Amino acid sequence: MSAKILIPVDGSAAAKKTITAVLHNRQRIQQPVTLLHVVDVDKLAYRMIPDFQVEMVRERALAAGQALLEGFAREFAEAGITTVTQLEQGAPRTVIGRIANDEEYDLLIISRRSTGEIRDVLFGSVANYVLHHVQCPVLLI
Repeated sequence: MSAKILIPVDGSAAAKKTITAVLHNRQRIQQPVTLLHVVDVDKLAYRMIPDFQVEMVRERALAAGQALLEGFAREFAEAGITTVTQLEQGAPRTVIGRIANDEEYDLLIISRRSTGEIRDVLFGSVANYVLHHVQCPVLLI
């Protein structure tokens, strides 16, 4: 039986570090791996974007997210690892946790992108939130 592995990704250096670590240990990775990107639609509401342009910005953010997933999927394919890509919308911290739990993943591999210790304590990080809200083991890179 193969383990279901979920790897949330974004365009950050921390996510790229996670991808590099996974590819470096590819002989230990069961396939296929699911790459997940969550477009944070909540952030769109906080920007100074007129209502009539929000849909256009959302569509472009989704297109950019899909391109990001395809780029990472190519890297995995070149390393001989098959992937499934999944593009979602919402608050990353809750969407990642919901998908990991609802789709019964066996392992979640996520990077921690620190914004500073005090800010992380006050507001929490996505990785910290996910770590405490998923039912499967979490590999934090």
